[in-house]
Amino acid sequence: MVAVEYENVIFGTLREAWRDLDPVSNLSQLSGKELERIARNINPGGWAIETDKPIATLLGSCVAVCLFDPKLKLGGMNHFLLPSRTKTSNSDTDATLSGDFAMEVLVNGLLNKGVSKSRLIAKAFGGGTIVSLTTMAIGARNAEFAQEWLDREGIPLIASDFSGPWSRKVVFLPENGDAFCRRRPTTQADAAEVVKAEMDYENSLALPKKAKEKRIELF
Repeated sequence: MVAVEYENVIFGTLREAWRDLDPVSNLSQLSGKELERIARNINPGGWAIETDKPIATLLGSCVAVCLFDPKLKLGGMNHFLLPSRTKTSNSDTDATLSGDFAMEVLVNGLLNKGVSKSRLIAKAFGGGTIVSLTTMAIGARNAEFAQEWLDREGIPLIASDFSGPWSRKVVFLPENGDAFCRRRPTTQADAAEVVKAEMDYENSLALPKKAKEKRIELF
């Protein structure tokens, strides 16, 4: 069954957004749809760090990773995909570097605000198949990369919702680490919107860079 309401992803479990909300703040009393209306939206290739404003994004085969420091009550979210192997000159290496950059720029942004990497916890979403079986591997690669990267960096993934024939709307609350995920039945219009945004982003990754970007070092 496709979930049409938001689910609140807390401590590795899924539960409905309107049940048992911890009254940390006024925001925590709002439904997922209400939070979506006031959220800062990020597009494919984007990332954001906030202290109190929700962050939202729409996912197809892309993946969004939410990172949260429970002590500082600070978090952020990114939205990325690995480019197709046919889109890059040195395919596997370029694809991995693209994923590394998406993760490292978010982590370093948090570190610059005083977050401790050792305290970070993660929630991740996406990697869906919303067009055809030919795109199945793309979403799976994105989800697999996110899980492997977090494991390699020692950041626990405490909740996730990957794969399936859905697009997803995700809203993240950086003030308390809650994440709301709504699986959306994929209409033709929805699929076209998501695929266009992801293809535009993927095509931008294949453009030649004017200068080599230095690899970001994690502290």
